[in-house]
Amino acid sequence: MAHPAQHERQHSGHEQHEHHENHRQHEHRHQGEHGHAHHATGGGGVTWAAAAQATLHCLTGCAIGEILGMVLGTALGLHNGGTVVLSVLLAFVFGYALTMRGVLGAGLDVRTAVKVALAADTVSIIVMEIIDNTVMVTVPGAMDAGLGDVLFWFALAGSLALAFVLTVPVNRWMIGKGRGHAVVHAYHQH
Repeated sequence: MAHPAQHERQHSGHEQHEHHENHRQHEHRHQGEHGHAHHATGGGGVTWAAAAQATLHCLTGCAIGEILGMVLGTALGLHNGGTVVLSVLLAFVFGYALTMRGVLGAGLDVRTAVKVALAADTVSIIVMEIIDNTVMVTVPGAMDAGLGDVLFWFALAGSLALAFVLTVPVNRWMIGKGRGHAVVHAYHQH
């Protein structure tokens, strides 16, 4: 028969094992609910799905700013250069704002939230803006088309789709290095 002190140590060890197993199950369940896993800073643990999710998050903010800029520039009759500048500025504003909204909700102060948004989104937004604005400027007549013209919307949708496809590998590489959206994951609430 075990001594009462030995029994207590064995019972305590069993509780610790159960606690670790429950924590591991919670982590697995948390990953399933949110559709992503926390990313290791090594490059091998980053999935294409995680990179696509980060890119889609960034694209959402960029697309809002980009579309608003193109619509405003076209509606106001700005020349192509002015429309592109307005679109790029608004893409950065909305891209950063979307990330800040999430990290402010996690309890960060505004100054830290700005730093996180800059670290998470700057490279991704730059890549997307170069791609989608290059497409818009090079598609014949797209920048001069009116808001009621199918060419305008087709070129804009195509430019954003191409920007997404070409930015996913960039985000995958950055997350694998512990940069980009990997910075945001440190502030997700559980």
